[in-house]
Amino acid sequence: MAACDGSRPAGSGPAGTAPASPKAASAASGSLLSPAADTLPLEPVRLATVVEGLEHPWGMAWLPGGDLLITERPGRLRIVRSGRLDPRPVPGVPEVAGVGADQVFASRQGGLLDVALHPRFAETGWVYFSYAHGSPEANGTRVARARFDGTALRDWQVIFTARPLKPGGQHFGSRLLWLPDGTLLVSIGDGGNPPLRLDGELIRRQAQDPDSHLGKVVRLDAAGRPPADNPFRADPDADPAVWTLGHRNIQGLAYDPVQRRVWASEHGSRGGDELNLLVAGANHGWPEVSFSAEYSTGRPVASRTGAPGFTDPRRVWMETIAPSGLAVYSGDRFPAWRGDLFAGGLVAGSVRRLRLDQQGRVIGESVLPIGARVRDVRQGPDGFLYVLTDEPAGRLLRMSPRVRP
Repeated sequence: MAACDGSRPAGSGPAGTAPASPKAASAASGSLLSPAADTLPLEPVRLATVVEGLEHPWGMAWLPGGDLLITERPGRLRIVRSGRLDPRPVPGVPEVAGVGADQVFASRQGGLLDVALHPRFAETGWVYFSYAHGSPEANGTRVARARFDGTALRDWQVIFTARPLKPGGQHFGSRLLWLPDGTLLVSIGDGGNPPLRLDGELIRRQAQDPDSHLGKVVRLDAAGRPPADNPFRADPDADPAVWTLGHRNIQGLAYDPVQRRVWASEHGSRGGDELNLLVAGANHGWPEVSFSAEYSTGRPVASRTGAPGFTDPRRVWMETIAPSGLAVYSGDRFPAWRGDLFAGGLVAGSVRRLRLDQQGRVIGESVLPIGARVRDVRQGPDGFLYVLTDEPAGRLLRMSPRVRP
């Protein structure tokens, strides 16, 4: 879980509380905060600018012919054709200031967010979007789909709306990830930081309420319905869409097709950013257990960093990286990278390469410098890694090792 506004972590007390530093945290929790960032050899990377002039780009998805769809947070969908950015936005996204049942709420962290193609896009033509919807007083994350004919979107359909609605403009999530069984994972943020409240308590407490979508990963079918085998489907006190709970604000989701595992990178509060291995039904603890500190005081968010019944993260970064975008490399161009995770960092301005063992433990890490806020990281169909930079004039970069492994 990483700080969304770029704050740095603050110190605190002994083992069992949010640790004072990466060194102290490592001593308190073993391999959770190790290995250090230099345990893989330093790798200079080659960065090639593919496209520039994107306004706060957020997500990307390749079309079957190689063209690329990119969302811009202010509410536009762009397309890159043959390596060139079409100067005209793709028509069909609800207007930011539109009138009617649906519109993009583009404020603070909200806007048009992730994009993903239906697994059988060539047959269905469906493109899926996550976005913020509503007003400053009542808003939330939505998922919609629309058909793309190569020129414009049509048949825009809202298939999921996170509940309850919340005030403010923080913590929408919201990555989209298709699983091999044709179901869709959607990450939903916890609603925001203190002092923001809902129904008399801090809104972040919603992450532990199984009947709320806030602070969860939900699993849906292609029409937005909870599948019959969701882990809480038979629980009358839980929403049937909930797949995992206890999250703050996941902005990286990736599937490992070889190990068949789901990974998430998650924002903490003033440190305590997390890499999590997601399994159906797991509770990841926020805000009951955390390595994070409060923005306002620097004191620990929670009295414990772990407890029975909660799933521990696989990696914690105490020095805020603000993770956004996550990819598992499975290509053939760079065999030395195969199976590694690549996690973008907004505050860090870099991509972390993470080496894993068969059990999903992080056994090595290196920093690949980008020099700008990294919003998304994806493997392209050509086997290269691509990075979106979160800037007023954002860029699409192609990343590769400077020396071919």
